Amino acid sequence: MIASVRGPVVDVALDHVVIDCGGVGYRVLVTPGTVGSLRRGEEATLLTSMIVREDSMTLYGFTDSDARSLFTLLQTVTGVGPRLAMATLAVLEPDALRRALAESDVKALTSVPGIGKRVAERLVVELRDKVEAPAVGDGVASTTAIGGTVRDQVSEALLGLGFTAAPADRALTAVLAEAPDVDASTLLRKSLALLGKTA
Repeated sequence: MIASVRGPVVDVALDHVVIDCGGVGYRVLVTPGTVGSLRRGEEATLLTSMIVREDSMTLYGFTDSDARSLFTLLQTVTGVGPRLAMATLAVLEPDALRRALAESDVKALTSVPGIGKRVAERLVVELRDKVEAPAVGDGVASTTAIGGTVRDQVSEALLGLGFTAAPADRALTAVLAEAPDVDASTLLRKSLALLGKTA
């Protein structure tokens, strides 16, 4: 079982990074928020969860053990596999996910692509007693901290994908003008859509 990888980032894509560990490049699937925090050529450490299937071995990477624990917990629910668990963490930060589960917030859970009302209700029923909702003060602080770094994270992700600074900055400014409170994954997706039109 590969529990973590550390080394220079050799490639950054929309949903994964490649990290060189002693001459071997490990392809690790990550959330857009994690993509935004990594730069090609810089040293990185990711905690990983290795999913072995009959036809594949896939590594999922996280910047902290909290996100990895939630990734594992989500998969204990019938109908939730690793890709859907990863999509959930891409849309909902760990604190927001905990809050949604603890407060039975089905609407927040159905904002994740691939999670319908039935799966959301199953998540709430099976997991609400296994997570603790973050304190209100913690949630406010965490939202503020995330808001301050979203643009930087997505900017780094776009540069890592090979876009130059000026067009990337224009796309980010345009998206943020329309939706100032947007999360990292949505900002990345909308910025890429704009950059695709102007390319």
